[in-house]
Amino acid sequence: MTRPSRFDILFEPVRIGPVTARNRFFQVPHCNGMGRAFPSPMAAMRGVKAEGGWGVVSTEQCDVHHSGNHQRELRLWDERDIPYLARATGLIHEHGALAAVELVHNGSHVANLESRTVPIAPSLRLTRGINPVTARAMDKSDIRDARRWYRTAAVNARRAGFDIIYVYAGHGMTLPVHFLSRRHNHRTDEYGGSLENRARFLRELVEDAKEAVGDTCAVAIRFGVDGLADSRDGSKDEGRDVVEMLAELPDLWDVNLSDFDDDGVTARFGDEGHQEKYVRFVKSVTTKPVVGVGRFTSPDTMVSMVRGGTLDLIGAARPSIADPFLPRKIEEGRFDDIRECVGCNICVAGDRSGVPMRCTQNPTMGEEWRRGWHPEYIPPKDTDDTVLVVGGGPAGLEAARALGQRGYDVMLADRGRQLGGRVARECRLPGLGTWARVSEWRLGQLRRMRNVQLLPDNDITAEMVLQAEASLVAVATGATWRADGIGRYHSEAIPGLEGVPVYTPDDVMDSRLPSGRVVLFDDDHYYMGGVIAERLVEQGCEVTFVTPESLVSAYTQLTAEQRKVQRRILRTCAAVHTSTTLARTEPGTAHLACVFTGRETAVAADAVVLTTGMVPRDELYQELARRGEAELGAAGIRRVVRLGDCLGPGIIAAAVHSGHLFARTLDTALTDRAPYRRENVEPGWDLPLPPGGEGLWAPGDVLS
Repeated sequence: MTRPSRFDILFEPVRIGPVTARNRFFQVPHCNGMGRAFPSPMAAMRGVKAEGGWGVVSTEQCDVHHSGNHQRELRLWDERDIPYLARATGLIHEHGALAAVELVHNGSHVANLESRTVPIAPSLRLTRGINPVTARAMDKSDIRDARRWYRTAAVNARRAGFDIIYVYAGHGMTLPVHFLSRRHNHRTDEYGGSLENRARFLRELVEDAKEAVGDTCAVAIRFGVDGLADSRDGSKDEGRDVVEMLAELPDLWDVNLSDFDDDGVTARFGDEGHQEKYVRFVKSVTTKPVVGVGRFTSPDTMVSMVRGGTLDLIGAARPSIADPFLPRKIEEGRFDDIRECVGCNICVAGDRSGVPMRCTQNPTMGEEWRRGWHPEYIPPKDTDDTVLVVGGGPAGLEAARALGQRGYDVMLADRGRQLGGRVARECRLPGLGTWARVSEWRLGQLRRMRNVQLLPDNDITAEMVLQAEASLVAVATGATWRADGIGRYHSEAIPGLEGVPVYTPDDVMDSRLPSGRVVLFDDDHYYMGGVIAERLVEQGCEVTFVTPESLVSAYTQLTAEQRKVQRRILRTCAAVHTSTTLARTEPGTAHLACVFTGRETAVAADAVVLTTGMVPRDELYQELARRGEAELGAAGIRRVVRLGDCLGPGIIAAAVHSGHLFARTLDTALTDRAPYRRENVEPGWDLPLPPGGEGLWAPGDVLS
């Protein structure tokens, strides 16, 4: 295949100070839940991005000092942190990409729970969040020290092999932006007051870095262009002023939105390219190259960003996670092979949960080193099995796709006329339209495979399985939403449900809708309760939203959309009751109870919608299990497994991963052996003890 010439502009080299990116594809810094805790998986993941054609591959944030210590990310406190970072740059350079590192001090954004160092800030300030920690005000010597920490880190970054050194001043979470902010900075010396004074620290950091690395590395500023206004007093946002003031100082501007909930907005609340209106001014005030993001998945949108004069480099975090080979596929004209990001932010949730990142679209993300998985290549088949996959949802589709790629003969059957399972139904709910990409991409791949038969509109029975002449059977028949209220809060059915019309998300997605006054009880805490509430309001229902959690859709704190979700539900629903359970019902009334006191409140209810838990639809699997090994063996079946929600209901990303795991291993059973490589850090007993550490515990000591 060859690409149309209109995309050639994306593959032009771009000069960034003393270095040159081979194309305009720039994987901007993004967190990943690996960091310094899992350095080999982190390095392997970045290496795969470079292999996929990204001209620049960046790390996540990298702490320069223990006084601005983020527990999950990288660090470059001194030369002892160089080796594992050099491992990443080596893999990035191996494929011809530039390596960028995002140096950071988090100031009052962190409580330093790991290092137990008192945080520092431009002015006295409580740290972010709920930790009872106060950041002390920096004096002049602290500022000199901070400059030295950044400079030393820049030198060590160059020694580690990085080509671009970032000074991170974005997302309202770093020391440089705290100096810029009138909310954070109340100083009266040359580092406070006027914008020129408040920008002094950032200017000095960039100048120091450029002097330290000379003409060997580029120096970049990452900056949120909209984060320097105080909404409480209506003051002017000085973001543009900062860019104009420092316009020619860095070698590269990486611009975005300050609030990560806006910068990394989910598809439910923002479209592709949503940041353009905020950042388009930057190129008009600087001659330096500009990179920005916007969940870019369309090659045509990328071209318009460059030709329209908004960006020089197409920045991406989430699209590079969903498809690390996105640039190469565009370069080769393989547009139908692009795994488009759905904008669900499960990647963000993995990082915020402190585990290696995962992706709904790309089940190999985070598994590159642990399991040796590659997003594009999979070992060819090593058995003579023929596989029957029953169920065409996300697990079944991914299993069939990956098995087909391996060369297995596969039959994929589903009782519905439309393949896609839960994805095909959920994507019709408010804000979830992009989720259709999960099934659409897999169906597109499957339809090109001659060794895969797609058999929709087939309600497979156990007898049909026995006659299918398949040696492996994967049951991926999904799950159904409970109608009894059992979930996290209730371990038994809610009393009185027989006296009131009860609906579940399955009913709503199948257009069986309640009317009038509806109590929606959400004990799932992810997206489903919120989008069902929106659908009901669209249909004219008066919805009372009830959840045992203290926040609406509490899990969405991890996907960086909770505040937006709660704001929408508060505006949309007639009433919202948090920290409240649905205790019991009777005709026309729902009795709500405070989860702390048990105090009850009665509300009118013509119907109840329950978003609590799901039950596997595993009847076919259980029937086959009852047939026994002898009967299955006589039919040529050596193994029957469950996949996805049929094995354990969860999120779509988990279902896709389950299907992919089966395709790689041909099994899903638990084993005594760990399923992936572990990175064990050996204790450094041979290292010198720190000052005053002569009395530290050593091997052989008994602790009492």
